[in-house]
Amino acid sequence: MKLPFLGVLAVSLAVFAAQPVHAQNAFTPDQVKYGPAPPFLSPGAQLAVLEGNPMAASGDFTIRLKMPDGYKVAPHTHPNRENVTVLSGTLKVGMGDQFDASKMMSFGAGSFAYLDPTMHHYAAASGETVIQIHGQSPVKFNYINPADDPSPKK
Repeated sequence: MKLPFLGVLAVSLAVFAAQPVHAQNAFTPDQVKYGPAPPFLSPGAQLAVLEGNPMAASGDFTIRLKMPDGYKVAPHTHPNRENVTVLSGTLKVGMGDQFDASKMMSFGAGSFAYLDPTMHHYAAASGETVIQIHGQSPVKFNYINPADDPSPKK
């Protein structure tokens, strides 16, 4: 019978709607604050932290990465699974140890992918592209070729 289900749904939505939304828990697109990406990414990208501390030793995080047209990320892996949603633009992704544009697939807005730690992959933006990444901290890029790591050398 649908009536009890609809009643429960209506009450649940009313309770949810009555809960205060804290600024740190919910964001409209104009409230997302971007800053420079970390040094393990090439200059030009911008990053916004929506949830958690992506640099912590553990814990959940959600970030957004805004990349200009033509931005590239060299082949790399991550220590933990990476869950990626394309919010705008087109993210091109390839698999392997060498950046090869001819082997990349294009993912437009609304696309989703998850990449396990063992997957060697690389990416590029076609048009200004914004992706949302969520997973377990720490966010780390392990470049296949250490010379591709743009982090300042000590």
